[in-house]
Amino acid sequence: MNARTILTLGRVSNLPTVWTNTIAGAALAGAWPIDGRILPLLLAMSLAYVGGMFLNDACDHDIDRLERPERPIPAGTITRVTVLVLSGVMLAASAGIVAWLAYGPDGGGHSAVAASLALIAAIITYDLWHKHNPLSPLLMGLCRLLVYVVAGHTLVASPAPILLIGAMVSLGYLIGLTYTAKQESRGHMAQLWPLVMLATPLLFGAIASLFDPRSWLPTLVLAGATLAALSFLRRNQPGDIPRAVALMIAGIALVDAVLLSHAAGLSAALVAGLAFALTVFLQRYIPAT
Repeated sequence: MNARTILTLGRVSNLPTVWTNTIAGAALAGAWPIDGRILPLLLAMSLAYVGGMFLNDACDHDIDRLERPERPIPAGTITRVTVLVLSGVMLAASAGIVAWLAYGPDGGGHSAVAASLALIAAIITYDLWHKHNPLSPLLMGLCRLLVYVVAGHTLVASPAPILLIGAMVSLGYLIGLTYTAKQESRGHMAQLWPLVMLATPLLFGAIASLFDPRSWLPTLVLAGATLAALSFLRRNQPGDIPRAVALMIAGIALVDAVLLSHAAGLSAALVAGLAFALTVFLQRYIPAT
């Protein structure tokens, strides 16, 4: 086992999008400006994500042996048992950090712990039951939705109602993204209508812009990135679906830029924009899927 194996298993190139989810959840809940508690919370959500990715490979090892033999487990660079143990440790550590924060000053207490446990349950359910499951896009979206909920309830005892609205906006985008990702093994899009869900944050941004002009710029940037991803799907050359999926994953940070522009201003949205650029850069070296 080496560093490259760990980075590949954890799909760590996508971690900046988890960080923006966490920051957006905090801002939407009312914890803005953020304080020092955000750092251990970012660690907790990172552990939940990487632990979930490890578990995903452990669950998919038989399929990967046939379809993706270059993945670490079928390639023999790490054993399935080791991956399962590391996954369990990371998921447990994530829940432990959230509990420590939740019962500290201004924390959400029981509600934050319940949300954290729900997140872990959603991750495990998705990993065990995403292949050939028509509801898997919803399950994946639920995992990301719960990151917002955990972040908000961990840092704020009574989060603002817009937290749930923002989480639902992200859910819509993730449903469209995950449906696209499921088509990688087919090499073509079976149906196009689920892609409409990618427009959910664009609709939110357009409506928010009517009341807050700061939301226009990140909404237009997200629209451009989404159209670029869709252009890959329309071209449909070899490798275009993985390229589209990777760009859509990076686009999660731009979804958060839209949410942050409304909840915390353009400076916060700029941080999410930089996270988008960082994700695209890291994906050049560490596979996004």
